[in-house]
Parts: sequence; C-alpha cells; structure tokens
Amino acid sequence: MASSDTAWPHSPLDALDAAFVALTCEPDPMTFDLDRCGVGTGLPRGDMTLSALRDWLLAHPHAYKARAAVWRELILRARLDGPTWVVAAAGLALPALRRCAGQLRVGWSGDAHDIDSEILTGFLAALRDRVDLSQPAPYASLCMAAWRAGFELRQSVGEAVPIDDVERIVGPRTPSVPYGHPDLLVQRAVQLGLLDACDEQPYIDLRLGRRATEPIAAAMGITVDALRMRLRRIDERIARALANGLLTGVASPQAAAELAANASHRQRTRTAVATSTDPTPEEPARLAA
Repeated sequence: MASSDTAWPHSPLDALDAAFVALTCEPDPMTFDLDRCGVGTGLPRGDMTLSALRDWLLAHPHAYKARAAVWRELILRARLDGPTWVVAAAGLALPALRRCAGQLRVGWSGDAHDIDSEILTGFLAALRDRVDLSQPAPYASLCMAAWRAGFELRQSVGEAVPIDDVERIVGPRTPSVPYGHPDLLVQRAVQLGLLDACDEQPYIDLRLGRRATEPIAAAMGITVDALRMRLRRIDERIARALANGLLTGVASPQAAAELAANASHRQRTRTAVATSTDPTPEEPARLAA
C-alpha cells in the first residue's frame, strides 16, 4: 500500500497498477478461487492470489480454455460482487492494456494519458456490460474493446466538420413514423401487448443499452437462462409484428384483441409458476419466459 505522502499516479494505468498492488499486497492479499472455474481447464486447484494468477496466465499464453474459464468468472464477479472485483479484473488485464497503450501512442501528438484513459474506459465498459459471457474468448473481447476505444480517440481528433448554414442541408428533416427511435417501437410493443410492462425497461437496457444480463436477471429474481429465453421470445414477437406492419401501422381490432389475450395468458402463466414454485438455496425460482 502506498504511504499517505506518496502522490497518486497521474496516468490512469499507473493508478490502476497502484490499486491492484494495494489489493494484492501482504499481509492479506486478495485471492481467487480457481475451483469455481470448473474442471478440465488445466488450472491449478484451490485459492491463488491475484498477482500469482496474473503471472500464471502470462506464463501460459496458449492456455485458452483456462483463460476463458478464469475471465468468465472474473467478469461475473465484477458485475455482481462490487468494485473490488472490477479493480481485480482490470489489474489482471493490465499487461494487455499497457500493450494497447504502447501501440496507440506511436505517432500520437496528444497527451499520452488521454490514450490511457480511453483504453481503460473502453475496457471497463465492456467489463460492465458489453461482453456476452455465452460467447467464446471473453478476455479477447475485453482487450479488443479497450484497443478500439483508444483507436477511436485517435481517429476522432480533427475530424469535426463545422456547418455554417444548417438550412442549406438538403433532404427531408421530418422523421418518419415511428420517428426512427427504437424506444418508441418498444413502447408501442408494450401498448399492443407484445411486451409486458414489467419487461420494458429490462428489454431496453439489454437490447438497446447493451447492458450485462447477469445483474438484470438477479434484480428480476430469475435466472440468466430464463431471462435470455424471455428475450428471445420477445424478439420473435416483435419481429413478427414488424413483418406484419403492426408496429409501424394501425393494428386491426381483431389483431389487438388477440395480442391482449396472449399477454393476459403470459401473465397468468407467470403468476401460476411463481406461486407454485418453492425455491431452495440450491434451486432458484424459475419464472415462465
């Protein structure tokens, strides 16, 4: 731990390094339970300090299965178990983040700390929301998100083009129904009964905001698999409604009545499942999708 009279580093990556060292220093270094990663990964068993885990991963660059298992667990912990695990995950990725920074600083005339900050911001956004744990190579996705954020900063410099007279821009300026905003489609889907009101904000967060699935499922009291199934069914209903013109046109009384009946049936099914399920600590309640 840095002493109180030691200045905190100005570089975001150096600051991350200092925070990681504080987590991993004696006498009580933070540890990671490798048994949570499952069997058959090639990982050692039991608890390992974070610094030792980082060294092990660096020493085994081709242990792809082990790396994927570790990072799935790390991402889950960072999303559900608080900021300490966010620092832990970012600190474990620090060697890769520094490599990204070194590559992107070449020829960069601005402040190097700006590159560092964008890289770290991109990594943390992906850690919090963007990386899908059901997909392979989550660590590669995190690193790519970090690199892309730094690269986009470089690309954005000097690219702004001022417009002196906006009235001279040709083309229609009135948006078309439903005004090009996905939120309005979702709201109409709720009004038609394609989407239940209790699912509106989770659907917006996940499909439009690209938020992580795990915290939202936990807040809703359902499993991740149940939430993903519910989302797939909503997607299918919305896709059919778009194809039939229900979301962008006027629904007939017969179509509206059928949609309302289906919505009522879904609600009764969920209520029946919820009231008949007696979850145990080992088996969380599964609600109907």
